[in-house]
Amino acid sequence: MDYKFSIFKNSVPPKEGESFETLLKNKNVTIKRIVSSSKIDQQTMIQEEDEWFIMISGEACMMIDNKKVVLASGDYCFVKRNIPHRLIDVQEGTIWLAVHIT
Repeated sequence: MDYKFSIFKNSVPPKEGESFETLLKNKNVTIKRIVSSSKIDQQTMIQEEDEWFIMISGEACMMIDNKKVVLASGDYCFVKRNIPHRLIDVQEGTIWLAVHIT
């Protein structure tokens, strides 16, 4: 069994959109790595679970509950369930870590 992993391994961004990889799923918590392309779908998301995320590398701009939020490496946010949020702009190759709590 492997005990050590890297958040940066295989982190090439897709040509469009974002790639999602589940790193851990345990009881009511799911942790995902997200790698963003600069060509994104600006679709509004309303999720049934709480989400905490941190930007590992890169930059992005989001609308969270009709408020503009600019994020850089090291910044993190908490979005409660059922709060609308969408990605407006993102730097190519941005890496996020998202924790979903049901």
